[in-house]
Amino acid sequence: MAKDTKERILSAALDLFSQNGYAGTNIRELTASLGLGKSSMYRHFESKEEIWNALLDQMIAYYGARFGSPERLPPVPDSAEGLIELTMRMVDFTVHDELIVKTRKVLSIEQFRDDRARALATKHFLTGLTDMFTVIFAGMMQKGLLLQEDPAMLAFAYTAPISALVHLCDREPEKTEAALSRVEAFSRHFIKTYGVTNV
Repeated sequence: MAKDTKERILSAALDLFSQNGYAGTNIRELTASLGLGKSSMYRHFESKEEIWNALLDQMIAYYGARFGSPERLPPVPDSAEGLIELTMRMVDFTVHDELIVKTRKVLSIEQFRDDRARALATKHFLTGLTDMFTVIFAGMMQKGLLLQEDPAMLAFAYTAPISALVHLCDREPEKTEAALSRVEAFSRHFIKTYGVTNV
């Protein structure tokens, strides 16, 4: 029961932080949204800052388990089509998973206030993806699927436009399907440019 209450608090905190930011959310609002008293809240978390840090820990674990990370890589594709399928699976998850969308909004808001949020935003919006695809592309080069280029530069060139389209989905959700189509078209263009064999 206590675990359920703790999870409910973190879920409600994510909702409020993604809408109002950390500074724009107070404990009274949070407890009211859950039908809890402040004393109940403080049995689980000593402060709003403790809720914030627990929420960031939860975000990191959730994202890493479902999306992957440089430490937990997806398998290197065996074909150019496999790269496109991997990319579309990752992007689809990123723009449709409700917790990930809220997490991205929180990080976008709080990166200017909180050092940990800033580091996570940099990792999730740029360096983590580049690092992940550097390894993937190096593996694809070893399999003879991509031209022998600098895998880190290829990863940067590949992930930056895709990240931009993901952020477009956050700002203008009505453009999500068009953005996904553009990601797939870009992925196919990338393979046509850097692939050793045609898709």
